Amino acid sequence: MALTEEDIRRIVRAVLDAESERREKTLDDVVLKAVATILTSFGIEEEDRVELRADFVHLRKWRLSVEQAQSLTFKAVVTAIATGIVGAVWLGIKTYFGK
Repeated sequence: MALTEEDIRRIVRAVLDAESERREKTLDDVVLKAVATILTSFGIEEEDRVELRADFVHLRKWRLSVEQAQSLTFKAVVTAIATGIVGAVWLGIKTYFGK
């Protein structure tokens, strides 16, 4: 029985698909092992995922609150400077006109 060109293409496609799946699985396994090794080297165990997530949520909230405080501080400083300048100008005008 002779194989047709279409049969050969199907066989090659099946072999390539199987090889691709095997590579993806191997790559996934390597990446998972690397990530687990890195996290373990930082003292984070796999069972601590819930706590780790809570820590990251807390860090994000902390960062956002610090950014907000910086923004409010900048606004307060600008307001204080502007108020001082306006006050100095007003005092100068009062002095100039002698009132």
